Amino acid sequence: MFFSLIIPVYNRPDEVDELLESLSHTTYKEIFEIVLVEDGSTLVCKDIAQKYGDRLDISYHYKENSGPGASRNYGMQKARGDYFIIFDSDCIIPTQYLLEVDNALKQNYVDCFGGPDKALDSFSDIQKAINFAMTSFLTTGGIRGGSEKIDKFQPRSFNMGLSRKAFEASKGFGNIHPGEDPDLSIRLWNLGFETKLFPNAYVYHKRRIDWDKFSIQVNKFGKARPILNSWYPKYNKLTFFFPSVFIIGLFFSIILLLIFNFDYLLQLYFIYFLVLFLVSSYQNKSVKIGYLSLIAVWKQFYGYGLGFIKSYCKIIILKQKPQEAFPELFFKV
Repeated sequence: MFFSLIIPVYNRPDEVDELLESLSHTTYKEIFEIVLVEDGSTLVCKDIAQKYGDRLDISYHYKENSGPGASRNYGMQKARGDYFIIFDSDCIIPTQYLLEVDNALKQNYVDCFGGPDKALDSFSDIQKAINFAMTSFLTTGGIRGGSEKIDKFQPRSFNMGLSRKAFEASKGFGNIHPGEDPDLSIRLWNLGFETKLFPNAYVYHKRRIDWDKFSIQVNKFGKARPILNSWYPKYNKLTFFFPSVFIIGLFFSIILLLIFNFDYLLQLYFIYFLVLFLVSSYQNKSVKIGYLSLIAVWKQFYGYGLGFIKSYCKIIILKQKPQEAFPELFFKV
């Protein structure tokens, strides 16, 4: 099996340097290629690619900006391999990653897989807090993972594998972003392909975003979900509503306290956030990160929940066309 690693990049040469450096230390002994797709960047990474030319098989491609989905498709069209592995540019790859993927595919082949993400000790405190919010069993990360069976997993495109056969049958990613990865997973299922979680094929996902960018990102996640639900109602789940219910319930509990002096519901929220603080502080061995995790989780629920409500009203209730209701979620290709 010949792996082609597909990496779209937009104005992130420093990230690409770290990613390629990590790949240069892989313990995987077979030949593989790296396909770098520069998505209309003004800060290009061509020099970085050339820096690793004597250690890695790298092809570099520059194209006009059309978003990450189209860039991944472009990279897969240019690739020579029969199995594609897709990374975001802000990932750092463990030395054993490709070996884990190779072993997993040999033991139980699947045409599409996804892997989890972790945080390195070198990550900033905010990055570790956001990682906790995005991956913990106590947040939407855990709810999302728990709502999907391991053999019915919706891979996320920061760490995802796709066979050439599945790519050619599905035509790859659509032009919605975010949401292009669950959209692809569902289309693959409808075509008869299987998806699977490879728990040991994890990457270190750096997520170089600040609080404002994180809020915008999760808000877009919330907006995308009702659109996907309208396209694929068969795969709609009650857990998708949880962040919105969480936010509505919190404001309702505050009203109950102010008007009726009823604080039992608010106490439940206090206990939940206390558990978040304690678990994050323990996992990260830092009270500061525990505190920052409360901010991250609040922004996650608030941003996603409001985005979901707004999109649900426009898409599900008012029956507006997604491209007209939320043009910011669609790239022109």
